[in-house]
Amino acid sequence: MAPSRTIFLGLAALLAAGASQAQNTREPHKRFPVAPPPPYVSPETPQGSGRFPAVMEVEPGLATHVVYRPASLTALGKDKLPVVAFANGGCVNVGNRFRYFLSEIASHGFLAIATGTMGPKEAESSQSSSDNQNPPAPGSPAALGVKHADTGQRPAATTAKQMIDAIDWAVAENSRKGGKYEGRIDTSKIAVMGQSCGGLQAIDAAHDPRVSTLGVWNSGSFPTDGFAWRLAASRADKADVKTLRVPALYVSGEPSDVAYPNADNDFELLQVPAFRAWKEQTGHAGTYREPNGGVYGQVAVAWLQWQLKGDQQAARMFTGADCGLCTRPEWKVKSKGMGADGAAPQR
Repeated sequence: MAPSRTIFLGLAALLAAGASQAQNTREPHKRFPVAPPPPYVSPETPQGSGRFPAVMEVEPGLATHVVYRPASLTALGKDKLPVVAFANGGCVNVGNRFRYFLSEIASHGFLAIATGTMGPKEAESSQSSSDNQNPPAPGSPAALGVKHADTGQRPAATTAKQMIDAIDWAVAENSRKGGKYEGRIDTSKIAVMGQSCGGLQAIDAAHDPRVSTLGVWNSGSFPTDGFAWRLAASRADKADVKTLRVPALYVSGEPSDVAYPNADNDFELLQVPAFRAWKEQTGHAGTYREPNGGVYGQVAVAWLQWQLKGDQQAARMFTGADCGLCTRPEWKVKSKGMGADGAAPQR
């Protein structure tokens, strides 16, 4: 695979901060083979391996985001849609950047809402986000012309507040008379997730009292207070990690992933039930642009099925000494605070 100018916008900033921020010193540009993305299809073409193949669309009342939902809402029957607010890697304002990953989540009966407007189709499959940019979101550091000399990068084009905007919209839509989502959204079950730079925004948004669980993908907080604000327009310092009050999932690539040490350190600081996993032969780019989001998509769906739907079969991927990820040799895992029969072995 030919190297790209950057994997994600935030990656170069993470690397630039490496020495002073106590990042690991292994080669962060290490790349691994990934399955090719599926052929492009139109937004209204259902995607995902779940029972409810999903479409993506821009809703008139939330033009700043892209919504992923089951193509047939009537097929849900009496089931309601838990909400998953997602922030992109690089803090790019492109809501279809993680299409395959988010379509897979939505196809299992979730309403996934990604920060950013619809971008070019190339954004969905390219390993680099640097050539697939939308105008920055209003109020973001990029929109305000903020310069960050310490990272050497353009400022974030999104904010953590956009994740809260997504939650606010979903709550309002559930009550809107005559709307297609009226009574179909489970507003008591909300997850926030983000990748790389977006993971910092998810940590910030997870402090909203409506949030039920957090997913941090190829990301983690920095040792220097305020660095997350300068990089990602988010309050996600080490002190903020300590004040999280919802179960957390941290997933990264192997130690060459630039976010690996930050994720590991966050896990030690967490005072909530938490599961930490990393996969060998996988880098910072993960498997998001593989069909159905690759194995990362499988892990995300299982965590959400467990945390937001109470699915005990899905919980088996994370709980017990013989948990699903525990028995896969390419995965290294550890957990805490998950109960006597929910603690995965550390290795």
